[in-house]
Amino acid sequence: MVVSIKELRALPGFDDTLLTEGCPTRVILDHVTSKWGVLVLLALSDGTHRWGELRRAVDGISEKMLAQTLRILEADGLVNRDARPTIPPHVEYSLTPLGRDLVDRLLPLVEWIALNADGILPGVSAASATAASGSRIGA
Repeated sequence: MVVSIKELRALPGFDDTLLTEGCPTRVILDHVTSKWGVLVLLALSDGTHRWGELRRAVDGISEKMLAQTLRILEADGLVNRDARPTIPPHVEYSLTPLGRDLVDRLLPLVEWIALNADGILPGVSAASATAASGSRIGA
């Protein structure tokens, strides 16, 4: 098991440029770990969803941000968009196999965060933390 960035960079296929400025890994990391990217991926971990279902599952996301986030994750090959030519339009979103693999690795991190959130932000209620997140880096 790799336990440091130095060890990761020493693996076959990797080098000292991994995660440096200009490296594609930084772009993907930004897409995946953005405020809305994580939440959309987690919502899709439960299965296929239509637009309205995703909107309800990702509390607080605007239509603009949901559309933008889905486009980015689809372009990255993490989300599949299935549009059926019906009236009204019927569009479903699901994780691709690559997206499923990512979410399987992301869920333990989210579990760790949930288990440790109270100790990290002592005395902060969930509602206060949500309101405060708008002013934090990455919000």
